[in-house]
Amino acid sequence: PQQAVLTVSQVAVHLRELLESNPFLSDLWIVGEVSNLRASSSGHSYFTLKDSVASLNCVLFRGQGGAAILDNGKLVRAHGRMSFYEPRGSTDFMVDRVLPEGEGELAQELERLKARLSQEGLFEESRKRPLPQFPEIVGVVTSPTGAAWQDIQNIVRRRYPLARLLLSPTQVQGLDAAPSIAAALERLDADGSSDVIIVARGGGSLEDLWPFNEEIVARAIFGSRIPVVSGVGHETDFTIADYVADRRAPTPSAAAELVVPDGAILRQTVAAWTERAQRGALRAVEAGRVEVANLSRRLESGLPDLGNLKRQVDDMADVLGNNFNNRLRMARLEVDNFESRLRTLDPAATLRRGFAVVQHGDTGTVVFLGWPGDRRRFAEDNRSRRNDTWHGGRRANTGE
Repeated sequence: PQQAVLTVSQVAVHLRELLESNPFLSDLWIVGEVSNLRASSSGHSYFTLKDSVASLNCVLFRGQGGAAILDNGKLVRAHGRMSFYEPRGSTDFMVDRVLPEGEGELAQELERLKARLSQEGLFEESRKRPLPQFPEIVGVVTSPTGAAWQDIQNIVRRRYPLARLLLSPTQVQGLDAAPSIAAALERLDADGSSDVIIVARGGGSLEDLWPFNEEIVARAIFGSRIPVVSGVGHETDFTIADYVADRRAPTPSAAAELVVPDGAILRQTVAAWTERAQRGALRAVEAGRVEVANLSRRLESGLPDLGNLKRQVDDMADVLGNNFNNRLRMARLEVDNFESRLRTLDPAATLRRGFAVVQHGDTGTVVFLGWPGDRRRFAEDNRSRRNDTWHGGRRANTGE
């Protein structure tokens, strides 16, 4: 007979009925480590129970006991039943109760490594370096095909396009991821052109992020001469790389925002500084003008009135000029009087007016002194003196 052809839905329903009707699978206690824990908005919890070999998808509906116990890396004992979810085609462990069992192996290993590295000083805050304020080159250690690389490019291009990104590609998941991450970081450190380095990958389970918990990655970050920013997973994910890095960002996008400044804020700051400087310069100029005006007024109030001084000088000049002229006239009058007096006393002038002086030719004795009207008397009295003759008021010697 021809075999029946079934639909997907028929097979899916058959699988669910088989699982739910099996008495053994309907009442199970399972011990495993919690991983990939996710709480929905409706209050349901979705997670994975795993050991070193296998894993099971688990669902804990809201209202069931033990939701507060669930935490990634925690070892729990869960009770429930197996079921098949047709829309997704997944086999799920429907948990109705959770009890603590202890920490899982991965969580224990992580805590041991953290304690040892912390004791060695890899987590010391004092050794962590400040990030450059305006980086020119930003090195990035991540997968070239991952969403983290795209997010970092978009944010740096939007916020601070002056920075150049230098990718050092690496695996970020799998057995070879940790050595690959360390090697990519060491390449950037050896190149030396980067101002800061971002180590990043997107979110994932504890196993997915485990390479960033490896000691080789921690020591590569610690040994970097360039400041390192970790941006691994989501806000609730913490790795050893976060503790060793100079700065920790909750996501790759946040790491990009942390290493470069916001260009819009820079422009606003520069504009504010420019405006403040202009206002300060204007205030300084105005203050200088006021000071100069005050000094000018003080100088003017301290100086004499030049107009009054000029008028006083003019008045004094007039007085001095008048006094000088008066004294000059008086001096001229005195000179004229003195000259007149001198002329009256000048013998030559007297002789020119007719006065006569007659002397004896031999002895020089004055024999006549007088005016011409006295000549007749002189002739009568001295007719006998032949050697002296009158010649118009001059003395003549006859030689006798």
